[in-house]
Amino acid sequence: MTAYDLTHVTVRAAIKGLCRPTITGLENVPAEGPFIVASNHLSFLDSVIIQAIMPRPVSFFAKAEYFTTPGIKGRAMKAFFTAVRSIPVERGEQAEAVAALRTLLGILEKGDGVGIYPEGTRSRDGRLYRGRTGVGWLALAAGVPVVPVGLIGTERLQPAGRNWIVPRHFEMRVGEPLRFEHLGERHPLPKRRQATDEIMNAIASLSGQERVATYNERPAAAI
Repeated sequence: MTAYDLTHVTVRAAIKGLCRPTITGLENVPAEGPFIVASNHLSFLDSVIIQAIMPRPVSFFAKAEYFTTPGIKGRAMKAFFTAVRSIPVERGEQAEAVAALRTLLGILEKGDGVGIYPEGTRSRDGRLYRGRTGVGWLALAAGVPVVPVGLIGTERLQPAGRNWIVPRHFEMRVGEPLRFEHLGERHPLPKRRQATDEIMNAIASLSGQERVATYNERPAAAI
């Protein structure tokens, strides 16, 4: 059993046993070939939840600090995030964002799955914000199925101001794959925006969240 298999089985069992989540639509995940998971984002645990529950590996970005923190805790974090195939990324600069998308594209070209949050950062008020067009770029550049996911209630797993996790019921709804033209990395911006909006509409239909027409921004202290 690989490190991924062991971690996947262990974390999946823990989540199901402690939280008793309602999970629907896993049959919509392609059985083979590359795919993109596009989800709403309510909690820092969302990536762990999706990676644990999905029947196939999904690579998400994770803060670089999870891989560089010193000490025993740092080594444990690095081992965990490496095992679930997370990708370290530095936040901030536009050039880094472009490089990050190309990293995801490279993973797709190998036939694997990747995950992305079109909102860019987690919603702190529970509403669904306008999607940034990176997901549209990735969908059109790769030409692979996009699997929309709606998470409900994951923000309650770690209430604001608390450093510990509270096991609570949540829902994960997986929608039917969306398919777009394979236009490569160079394509018209309106096409990218259209694909992004279609993906966000699918996520909204699954999550049932109130929509916001503006982009979500990280708090100043987190930038």
